[in-house]
Amino acid sequence: MSLEKGNRFTVMSMNVHKGLSPLHRHSTIYQLRQNMRSHHPDLLFLQELQQEHRGRIRRFGQWPLTELTHFLSEDFWHHWHYGKNVEYPAGHHGNAILSKHPLQKGQNYDISAYRFERRGLLHSVTQLEGIQKPIHCFCVHLALFERGRERQLEEIIRYIAELAQEGPTIVAGDFNDWRNRVSGPMRAAGFNEVFETLTGAPAKTFPSVKPILAMDRIYVRGLKIHSAQILHEWMGLSDHLGISAELEF
Repeated sequence: MSLEKGNRFTVMSMNVHKGLSPLHRHSTIYQLRQNMRSHHPDLLFLQELQQEHRGRIRRFGQWPLTELTHFLSEDFWHHWHYGKNVEYPAGHHGNAILSKHPLQKGQNYDISAYRFERRGLLHSVTQLEGIQKPIHCFCVHLALFERGRERQLEEIIRYIAELAQEGPTIVAGDFNDWRNRVSGPMRAAGFNEVFETLTGAPAKTFPSVKPILAMDRIYVRGLKIHSAQILHEWMGLSDHLGISAELEF
């Protein structure tokens, strides 16, 4: 696939709430897949992806029979990487990166701050056609408590320094950072958040039915930010709204 508009590409991030509506009453995974595809993102960063859950199949008549990375990516995103964070008798969930471009799978690093709250940092490297430099991609889901997030952010910045060094990098996901304490250390590490750059503040994405908290972010380094969008029309498909950004080398 060749890139249009010069070297521009689109990135999307969303906490999909395991493919369920905010109160867990309805399955939304088919609508999520349709809406995600309608925006044609080159890279998709997903958190709380319910890769497998045998109980969902029994409860919802149309729950996909395949792993959700296969279901979401089939005939659209040709490459994907899943990192399992939480496992239980019925299945497991975690973070995932889906890509239209070749994807070199890295590791899923355990950055859990608490034993009761398992969290991961998923790393992949993608190569866009016609671009020599690879893009390092990190999908994250941080802790609910601020002190835990502080420890996790230190780990994330250390991993980035080791794995991506100074190259083009995207860090996207659910930061649970409604007080905006993450952006300072990320700026010091060379990153800009797409909404902060364009509007002066992170996007308000939670709760999806009436978003008042800025939880979800897309941080970039070595890439130009053209535009960013909050996906308000996805209200009710998750407890978070999705966000997207158009980027360029």
